[in-house]
Amino acid sequence: GADAIFCGLTHFSARAKAKNFTLPELERIVGYAHSYQKKVYVALNTLLKESELVQVVETLSELARLEIDGLIIQDFGLYHLARTYFPEISLHASTQMVVHNLAGVQMLESLGFERAVLARELSLDEIAYIGKNSTLELEHFIHGALCYSLSGHCLFSSYIDGRSGNRGRCIQPCRRKYHHNQDSAFYFSTSDFSALENIPALAQAGVISLKIEGRMKSAEYVASVVSAYRTVIDAKPGNEKNALALAKQKLESAMGRKSSSGFLHGSSADIVLSKLKGGIGKIIGKVTSIQHKSISFHSSETLHVGDRVRIQPGNDRAGQGFTIRELYSGKRSVKRTGKNTLVTLPLPVTAKVHTGDMIFKLATGKVFSMSEEACKRRLSAAPVKNNDVILKIECDETASLLSITASVKNVIEQKQYQVEMIPAQRTPLNKEILKKVFSHTGHPELRLAELQVGVLPEVVIKPSRLKEIRRDFYTQLNSCVENVLRTEEVQKIQNIKSRIEHSPSAERNERSRKVYIVSDYLADVYSMKNHSELQFVFPLNRLFIQKVADAGLKQNEFSQIVWDIPSILFDDNWAVMDAMVVELLNSGCNRFRANNIAHFTFFNGKCDVEIIGGSWLYVLNSQSASVMHDLGCISCSLSIEDDKINIRSLLQSVSSDKLIVCVYGPIDLFTSRIQSSIKSKEFSLQDDKGELLFLKHNDGLTTTRAEKPFSLLGNLKELREMGDPDVVVDLRGIGFDTSAGKKIMKAFSQDIELSDTTAFNFKRGLE
Repeated sequence: GADAIFCGLTHFSARAKAKNFTLPELERIVGYAHSYQKKVYVALNTLLKESELVQVVETLSELARLEIDGLIIQDFGLYHLARTYFPEISLHASTQMVVHNLAGVQMLESLGFERAVLARELSLDEIAYIGKNSTLELEHFIHGALCYSLSGHCLFSSYIDGRSGNRGRCIQPCRRKYHHNQDSAFYFSTSDFSALENIPALAQAGVISLKIEGRMKSAEYVASVVSAYRTVIDAKPGNEKNALALAKQKLESAMGRKSSSGFLHGSSADIVLSKLKGGIGKIIGKVTSIQHKSISFHSSETLHVGDRVRIQPGNDRAGQGFTIRELYSGKRSVKRTGKNTLVTLPLPVTAKVHTGDMIFKLATGKVFSMSEEACKRRLSAAPVKNNDVILKIECDETASLLSITASVKNVIEQKQYQVEMIPAQRTPLNKEILKKVFSHTGHPELRLAELQVGVLPEVVIKPSRLKEIRRDFYTQLNSCVENVLRTEEVQKIQNIKSRIEHSPSAERNERSRKVYIVSDYLADVYSMKNHSELQFVFPLNRLFIQKVADAGLKQNEFSQIVWDIPSILFDDNWAVMDAMVVELLNSGCNRFRANNIAHFTFFNGKCDVEIIGGSWLYVLNSQSASVMHDLGCISCSLSIEDDKINIRSLLQSVSSDKLIVCVYGPIDLFTSRIQSSIKSKEFSLQDDKGELLFLKHNDGLTTTRAEKPFSLLGNLKELREMGDPDVVVDLRGIGFDTSAGKKIMKAFSQDIELSDTTAFNFKRGLE
């Protein structure tokens, strides 16, 4: 019952661990879906490194050829490539773009996006406000897993071992158990999201596309969930209650985590139930005994051969999922067991199981019975993308020649054939006869769209000769079309590559490197007076604006200040922030750091504004830097999760005075709108290895910070040799003129490594 599917490829997908599809498979998928008037959206929604730009150009070229219905993206470099060179591809902004307010949606409109997948943290009222005031298509998730963090605003997985959620490789550390004082719980493990009862309200709010999480899920799960929502959507007036009850029954077989309505009604109290492990499926028993390669347990639910189960260890590590191929009640082999029965299951070869491990039922095999092999057979028979052929056939009776001219796109092929023409006794050669023969091209890529014929003599040509001519002509035409189109595609790709592989080294000039000090200490408003060589980045809030006003700064000292706009800014706070921006501009403060795509709307039509792109506006490639520059950034910050190989490539592709690298600062791992079960404004959690996480509640958001700060001190010489970019020393929570701040600044000036810090992915690499 789905109207469209979204899927990932083997590269650049935010579900890199999923099996995903190859391009040849996608070609069949598109043909199959389009034959049923369904749409196909492709998710290339990861951040791209500089070295990946060439490969993604080749992928975009293929996607344009396949005529997919939309491309879901996060990276602004990918946006630039698609918009510039493949404008025929419809662009959808991924939820990874953290679009969570009207201004963000309006920016996407101005950039040429056709759809925005809104952040899952929005309430129905907030969605309705956006829908009422914008024309962009709005999409919202309605069922599936929830991230604890705002999507696209999380470095947690990347921090642990370099596998970045922004690049589709999240290892889900939020699903693990953490410790607070004497308590242990799953503080970040969320319930699943289900909007089954809110479909009419979402539609009324302006959402035109309802998105169900299907990747990394079984076919059984997807079939059950889609069918349930289809039932609700298609309910006839007066039958809504019955449809909802039936839909809920269908969802029982999907067996996800405990469900929540998320933020739709404003409250997030039921999203994290910290005492429950957020495992997929329904608990049906515990392993009571292990016999060689089998386990036994008392199942509280009916089991069938074909059901999918998972064995979950007592710790918080990943479990082992598998499909039941054999099932025993006692020693008897059965196809089905009843409830509350002692059952025995043979284990997969790789399973590691212990007594007491939990057994989860994930899906029932009765829901979706088609095998993978059967699916592949059906897909292989699907139509592929074809080229329309305009065919013109003329007949010269005097010369006994049949002339054929074919036009396919910009390819024209002509050929003449000697034929025996026999005077017609009954039915002479006509357009219908020729159409019947030449409609069968013999090549799936070619489709006869139009047949034109000249004046035909009263003759007959043997059907066998016409078919022989058809086979020869279409074989030659297909080869010619393939060669021409392939040559054109290769040339186009080569032209794009040559444009993105340039090096601006000749543009480099001797300059004074800028040093930005980020501080949230009010006293540093006075400290900056004695350090005219430094730029100070202060949080844009009323306290700091007042402190700057009270400090009696001179006009030239205003130019040292960069005002930092908070990356998460919901619509109920937007007007207040906008008023402060206007106030600062009127007072002569004209430098700001933007941290979300929405922030550029603060400065529409305003002259003499200096904008710096913050690190949450991810720039991992030169094309992203180009977009930020076009939006008005004089320079942009590289992500602190980046590695030195990619930073070096960037500094070879973009002038160093347009890039800023953070060399010291706290690591904000993730930001959440979810209410914590721990009510303290500031507290810490500890993982199993003893490492601390520091959490702070402020203005309805919770920021989780790593124990160790990020530091490239001791590596500054190497960074200078790469290209000597401007740098940031982030002293939030420390202050510039404190003893700790002075120690860090001394280490910075001497390029000395500091203990108890981490270089994040700089040396180990970003996956």
